Amino acid sequence: MKSVVVTGVSTGIGWGAAKVLIQKGFRVFGSVRKQSDADRLSQEFGPNFVPLIFDVTDEKAVRKAAAQVEKALQGQTLAGLVNNAGVAVAGPLLELPIAEFRQQIEVNLTGVVIVTQAFAPLLAASPDRKGAPGRVVNISSVGGRNGNPFLGPYVASKFAIEGLSESLRRELLLLGVDVIIVAPGAVATAIWGKAKDDDLVPYEKSVFYPALLKVFAYMKANGAKGLPAEELGELVARVLTIAKPRVRYTIAPDALQTFMLAHLPRRIVDRLIGGQLGLLPKG
Repeated sequence: MKSVVVTGVSTGIGWGAAKVLIQKGFRVFGSVRKQSDADRLSQEFGPNFVPLIFDVTDEKAVRKAAAQVEKALQGQTLAGLVNNAGVAVAGPLLELPIAEFRQQIEVNLTGVVIVTQAFAPLLAASPDRKGAPGRVVNISSVGGRNGNPFLGPYVASKFAIEGLSESLRRELLLLGVDVIIVAPGAVATAIWGKAKDDDLVPYEKSVFYPALLKVFAYMKANGAKGLPAEELGELVARVLTIAKPRVRYTIAPDALQTFMLAHLPRRIVDRLIGGQLGLLPKG
């Protein structure tokens, strides 16, 4: 049985990936931060799910989990590492508390490096290990190539994941380990659903407040009509198993809009978004 590590499986994309991979015969080591989530998912997914309890920013805990996985593999290579765990911080960049920005980068970017350093050695073929080299799948976003206003911290972390993945892919050529980006659009996940009206209270007197209200409404609407997490799980499973994967996959419910935003001249996109949100100067 092949094994895959997926971070952040309590909800959303990670949960969908774990569910689909287990259905396809994989054993999934899935990371969560709470014992209650570990117990719930163990009951839901059955014996081929092994919970790992750690925060991706806790290097000691991550390395302890990697040692646990190495022991369970019993000399087999790890077939895949899916770096999915993440948070989303929103707010105007000129007024956002720096601590919140740091937390965004720490989880979404530094956490990926911590996890990859710990688990990547298990992906590589070696005389001591049986099986072909595994693959790294980094979950980015359509926001990894298009910067929406007031999502700057999240967008910055995803732009960084895109560059990190490219550098890592070229470094790991030596080990035969491939690195693939999956960049989803709106997904029916709790990451944006966690956005509450209370989050906007610090900005009520801001010049950006009316536009912020529109962005939050858009986020909530997108979350409600996003792709099912299982659909992302199917793509992750395919990326881990097909013979010659591309380096990047985009999947979004609004594929045409995503394509247009990525290919229109940047100044035109600026004006389109600015007009929708009331950010263009009057007169």
